[in-house]
Amino acid sequence: MKAMILAAGFGTRLRPLTDHLPKPLLQVGNRPLIHYTLLLLKRYGITDILINLHHLGGKIAEEVGTGIRFGMNVTYSEEPEILGTGGALKKVRSEFSKGTFVVINGDILVDLNLDKVVEFHHRKKGVGTLVLREDEEVMRYGAVEIDSKSQVRNIVGRCGWKGERLSPFMFTGVHVMEPKVFDYIPPETFYSITDAYVEMIKKQERLFGYPMKGYWNDIGIPERYQQADRDLKGGKINLSFIRL
Repeated sequence: MKAMILAAGFGTRLRPLTDHLPKPLLQVGNRPLIHYTLLLLKRYGITDILINLHHLGGKIAEEVGTGIRFGMNVTYSEEPEILGTGGALKKVRSEFSKGTFVVINGDILVDLNLDKVVEFHHRKKGVGTLVLREDEEVMRYGAVEIDSKSQVRNIVGRCGWKGERLSPFMFTGVHVMEPKVFDYIPPETFYSITDAYVEMIKKQERLFGYPMKGYWNDIGIPERYQQADRDLKGGKINLSFIRL
């Protein structure tokens, strides 16, 4: 199985920290953030990795290289113009055309059993599975809502669901996908994967949500970045995929 790390963003909310350093290279607990993502994927046997690059992308490529020191094979997709989550995926469609693959945002710190997520995805026979979590402010930031069978029926209120009452969750930035997702993304343009998911729901594609338990933090804002750094340095969290 292959994975894509989305690492092209500008990190606007973390400026000035990201003026000269891309967000995935910010130090968290004495390691660059992207190291955690790579080590998580490797823990679950995913060693063929593609990383998309735009803002200061050369620094990411210089840090990670071919992935050999992680025991991985890392390649890159450079975006002269940033393409968004959907556009970035469409650009590398040929790399992920043969079966299930994982996509993970490059600005999160998460401890997650990927084997269980992939098993859930296959059992449900979904086109896509979104890893979700509970959050008290979910409606403020935009909910992914699932029914009693874990099928996604509404995303940020855009799908007009009129059936059973749904359970709202926050999206974590981790997806498991099948190549059919590419059918919903236009080529060579900026496009959000959220827009693709909305179209999939409206056309009755099988899209599921997997509520996770465990540590998650969005490093995209200063408060959360500082919290994650303190938590790791202070020993408040122990990530299961890190061997000390």
